Amino acid sequence: MIEIGIVLGSTRDGRVGDQVARWVHERASERADARFTLIDLRDHPLPHLEQPPGFSGQYPDERTRAWAATVAACDGFVFVTPEYNHSVPGVLKNALDHVHVEWNTKAAGFVSYGGVGGARSVEQLRLVCGALQLADVAPQVTLPLATEFENRATFAPGEYQLAALDTVLDHVVAWSTALAPLRHGDAEAAVRARLAAIVDGLRNKDLEALRLSYAPDVVSFDVEPPLQHVGVDAKLKNWARVFTVFEEVDYELRDLTVTVRGDLAVGHGFGRVSGTLKNGVVTDGMWVRATFVFRDTPDGWVIVHDQASVPFDIATGRGCSDLEP
Repeated sequence: MIEIGIVLGSTRDGRVGDQVARWVHERASERADARFTLIDLRDHPLPHLEQPPGFSGQYPDERTRAWAATVAACDGFVFVTPEYNHSVPGVLKNALDHVHVEWNTKAAGFVSYGGVGGARSVEQLRLVCGALQLADVAPQVTLPLATEFENRATFAPGEYQLAALDTVLDHVVAWSTALAPLRHGDAEAAVRARLAAIVDGLRNKDLEALRLSYAPDVVSFDVEPPLQHVGVDAKLKNWARVFTVFEEVDYELRDLTVTVRGDLAVGHGFGRVSGTLKNGVVTDGMWVRATFVFRDTPDGWVIVHDQASVPFDIATGRGCSDLEP
């Protein structure tokens, strides 16, 4: 299901934005066509650009990595924003600038409030969305302090604002859904590139290059004992043993299918390790059934689980290692 983040763009003491964001979230949660999560920037105290913008998707700061993961988990956004001095709140602009690829090819809608309904803040946000490759939808909700807030402090919107909000949500969900194939296409290409990097790492016998493709807590069901290998170090020990047997290593992956849903991807196909042994003998190896589970992280798509297996003969209990795709 499509995931939409409702981003509360003010962290000031005495803010009224939390009332507006709750109103948006409560209305959105009545829908059955998407899931909605309230994202309060108070929960993401980002530094003020102490590092370069994240065009690469690689973030050294732990706070930025947490923010990137939050943004990456969403397919679209509704920004709840005030207008400060005819412009965007600094904390919201800082949050937008901290990451980049995580915003790309997603939809954005706006619910604004302020002296003139926050309209001037939204006009500037639309320019920023273009740079971040966010598709901003045309409808918006504007909430003037003079008409939608009692004493300019207690949010009391007119019933007519619900129709405007529903229209914004309709457009954000529709555009987020329409853009999903583009995002998943990019994700599939990234997953296949990661598997290609594993093949290169094996051929070069480069354990450190291989490490980049696995999550620290990866769980691997390999063809050799024990039943499971837990953690990237255990996984790399398996490959290190392969390197002690082979003088030259080759790896082939055939009939690979990749399916992406949100921040998870699954690939399955047939894999074979072959090459020249230390004694000079050339071996074709054996084909195994290979399954990979990827998770999208601030460090890119990494393997959190993989499995290699061979069929076995039920009568004898022996593995069938001579089968081919």
